[in-house]
Amino acid sequence: MPNIDASIALVAIAPFVAAALAPLLHRFTKPWTGWILALVPAAIFVFLLGLIEPVLATGAISARIGWVPAYGLDLSFYVDGLSLTFALTISGIGALIVVYSGAYLAGHPHLGRFLAFLLAFMGAMLGLVLADNMLALFMFWELTAVTSFLLIGFDAVRAAARRGAIQALVITNIGGMALLAGVILVQQLTGEWELSGLSALEGGLQSHGLYGLVLAFFLVAAFTKSAQFPLHFWLPNAMEAPTPVSAFLHSATMVQAGVYLLARTTPWLGDTVAWTTILVGFGSVTLIWGALGALKQTDLKQMLAQSTIASLGLLVLLIGLGTETAIAGMVIYFVAHALYKAGLFMVVGAIDHEAGTRDINALGGLAGKMPVTFAAAAFAGLGMFGLPPTIAFFAKEEMYLYLLSPDWQALAVLAVLIAGNALLAAVGALVVLKPFLGPATATPKSAHEAPLGLLAGPVILGIAGVVAALWLDGFGMIVLEPAATAILGEPFESHLTWLLNFANPVIWLSVFTWLLAALVYRRASQLRTLLRRFDTALGWTADTKFDAVMFGLIRFAGAVTRLLHHGRLEVYLVTVFSMLALALVVPLFGLGAIGALWPTAELGNWGAKLAWPDMQLHEWGVILLALAGLGAVVAAPNRLYSILAVGIQGTAVALIFLIFGAPDLAFTQLMVEILSVVILALVMTRLNLDERDHRPFEDWARDGTLALVCGAGVSLLLMVVLSGTLDTRLSDFFIATSVPIAHGANIVNVILVDYRGFDTLGEISVLMAAGTAILVLVRSSRKGRLLSPSTPPPAPVRGWVSLASAEPVPSKREVPAAKAGPVKAAKAARPKPAATAKAAKAGPAKAPKPTATRRKRTTP
Repeated sequence: MPNIDASIALVAIAPFVAAALAPLLHRFTKPWTGWILALVPAAIFVFLLGLIEPVLATGAISARIGWVPAYGLDLSFYVDGLSLTFALTISGIGALIVVYSGAYLAGHPHLGRFLAFLLAFMGAMLGLVLADNMLALFMFWELTAVTSFLLIGFDAVRAAARRGAIQALVITNIGGMALLAGVILVQQLTGEWELSGLSALEGGLQSHGLYGLVLAFFLVAAFTKSAQFPLHFWLPNAMEAPTPVSAFLHSATMVQAGVYLLARTTPWLGDTVAWTTILVGFGSVTLIWGALGALKQTDLKQMLAQSTIASLGLLVLLIGLGTETAIAGMVIYFVAHALYKAGLFMVVGAIDHEAGTRDINALGGLAGKMPVTFAAAAFAGLGMFGLPPTIAFFAKEEMYLYLLSPDWQALAVLAVLIAGNALLAAVGALVVLKPFLGPATATPKSAHEAPLGLLAGPVILGIAGVVAALWLDGFGMIVLEPAATAILGEPFESHLTWLLNFANPVIWLSVFTWLLAALVYRRASQLRTLLRRFDTALGWTADTKFDAVMFGLIRFAGAVTRLLHHGRLEVYLVTVFSMLALALVVPLFGLGAIGALWPTAELGNWGAKLAWPDMQLHEWGVILLALAGLGAVVAAPNRLYSILAVGIQGTAVALIFLIFGAPDLAFTQLMVEILSVVILALVMTRLNLDERDHRPFEDWARDGTLALVCGAGVSLLLMVVLSGTLDTRLSDFFIATSVPIAHGANIVNVILVDYRGFDTLGEISVLMAAGTAILVLVRSSRKGRLLSPSTPPPAPVRGWVSLASAEPVPSKREVPAAKAGPVKAAKAARPKPAATAKAAKAGPAKAPKPTATRRKRTTP
């Protein structure tokens, strides 16, 4: 057997490697890129098939790679029946989607980029379902949000695609933050990072006092990802993505992540009144709401999108019930839904690709023109209708099995399931039958059969749904039993059989569901009209409320920006130094720190402590230099002299460092001062600020007061610090650990590079950014592009400005066309004094405006 640790890690890493190579590969293998890249998920699928035997033998495979050992974090993977079922579905359908994408976007200049996003998303999903460490699960969870954002907004020139991508990112990221909070809270409560460890936790978290809070965090995460009512509205808008994305994200991957999370946490969060009530309640509403939403649509893709919402509600409902038959129905339905929904999405994409429309009212009679596509649609449609011989038939049977009881709650749930299944079956019949049967209609394109790349996926998936049903014992043993056992936390035995018992009422409930679906199918037009009237009467949707909230946030952000970033440097500086003064004065006087300086008995002879020390002549020279610099700063006639005077102060400080035995600090201070003075002088001279800056008395009083308070505060703070006993614990730690841990004898270097590594990195980054800005400023000044003092600043923009409505700025100033050529036109545009005077005599309408006059008018 191969090294399991490395192999399972490669399952999640390989798609990312393929994603990095996809754009380059597309350059050389344009028509075959999809087929070649599909080998990666296909190889993963084959490898995962090889894990079935050890999983059946041992129940689960655990792999662990060191991640952050200091904090007890490992990049751990856990492969049991549940994660293996999801991983096989993701990789298997993913391989077909990659092939389909190559054909669907054939000739697209950015096909390589698209496949890169798709493969990266696949890697994130595989990592999510295989991760055992909760932080790793969160990391992959967020990666799915980012990569799905790139996929949904792939056609970024369309505003609808951008809006759909942003909406999906915002909603799913809210869930991501809830998941992070839940993960941290669970770790703090249990000390456990591993999901497998939590599943083995005796008693779970159900009896803990913070169970409600933990449950709320995980439910928000799952509901946002799996589009549960009322957080479902992002999913239909995500249909703005290319059809391969819709087929992959909304069949077995992104929207199923929330379902996977609920199934994975069932052993330690499930089987409580709150769990059952919330999941069954929200799942029921989502099921009916999504199914009715699908009936309202005439766009085939939107019909499938809304039906996906209903299917997600159905899965959540079954997890909430938590019985053996409900969990068995959930596992079977997940597999069946992934197969038929991905197939139907690909069929709809093929119809749109070859016929030029997805409107169900504009399609008909395509069966003769697209026979293979119709056959693939029929296979998938049988699954969505829940008819034998598809595996979806058994999912419905398992759902109904437990609910045949006199309990009114069970009967109510049964009624919801029958209604939801009937509506979904009717939608499936509409999607499959309407475009292909009936009289042929004229379509924007001359419809013909789709190419092999578009047909391979739906045909294989449709047949797979039938094969899984015909190979029922194998499906029950390999898929159903391990997955249900992982969710229930106890052994589960499959009882699937083809022996139909017509004395059992469950089979008649299925028949009733089909009859109800047929009735809905016949009355679909009338129901669609009624539902649209209801929407009109309601007048609002969660989608419109989301827009209102987003616009409110944008306006609020604009108001805060205008309040804080008004562009007045003087106010910025006053605010900064005022806060500094408060930070110095409040602790000194408000918290009583200044008391350490008062002459108490503990301090001894206070006067002796503040006695002026004996100083050498050169030390007096440094003091005089500092005083001279201070006087020069205060008396400087303009800002340029002030900059030079500050350099004197810096030099004096460097000499003080040198006197007290810190030559490295002295050298650093000197270099910083020289650099600062040179750069500031260079910039200020180009800004033409050598003239005296007249300031009113109130400005002098305000700035002088702030300077005195800040200076006195710093001095008093230093005196307070020096009056105490030096705590050497940190120094002792550095001395004791610099050599054995950081392998450095120079403690200062070790502190800067190792103990304060990230802090030093941040400082370097700030210095680089400042240096870049200075360089740009100087270069701009050299090119004469810097604004002159007489040029007014641009007017601040108030309110929100739509990027879509903004007009592009021309790269060059438009020059009116002149037959005499550009040189002659430039001469004509140049004002001539003589001509100006002549024109002035002739009248104001013909007189050109002199440039000097315009500058004077705009000077503030």
